[in-house]
Amino acid sequence: MGNPATEETMAEPVTAGTEVPHDAGHAKVFPPLDPNNVAPQLIWLVFTFVVLYVLLARLVLPRIGEVLEERKDRIKRDLASAERLKGETEKALASYEKALADARANASSIARKTREELNAEVEKERKSVEDHLAGKLAEAETSIADKKSEALASVKDIAGDTVTAIVGALSSVKATKDEIERALAAAGGNK
Repeated sequence: MGNPATEETMAEPVTAGTEVPHDAGHAKVFPPLDPNNVAPQLIWLVFTFVVLYVLLARLVLPRIGEVLEERKDRIKRDLASAERLKGETEKALASYEKALADARANASSIARKTREELNAEVEKERKSVEDHLAGKLAEAETSIADKKSEALASVKDIAGDTVTAIVGALSSVKATKDEIERALAAAGGNK
């Protein structure tokens, strides 16, 4: 028995929150759908649309256009730069290929020149060796001819001594060296 207000609320039956009182359900309508609020809502809609359109048209869209134009210009500059670099690369490649061809031609020329010089040097050396060998051969032939004539002269002496010994052994006559040489010369002349 404390508080009279709580006693009154306790005495009333408790209803669930899903039930709608009969007299309050038809009296109130959702405010956006209330036919009395349509005209002010349309005015605010038009006003909001106009303000947003003006903001977009004056502030946002020009900035977007500037960004797009800037991006388009940057793409053009990048493409021009790429074309320029491509041209420079092609020039550098052509220059490299020309330098490579020149280097190959120069190397071929140097190799041919070196080969010709070596061939000339080898030919000169070969001729020098042939001349040297021809000189040695001539010396050898002269030496052989000298040795042959010495040997032949020695053969005459040996033959003379041999004939003298044979004649002395076969007969009691002693032949002189001059007689034997005349006899050998006569025998050599008959051949």
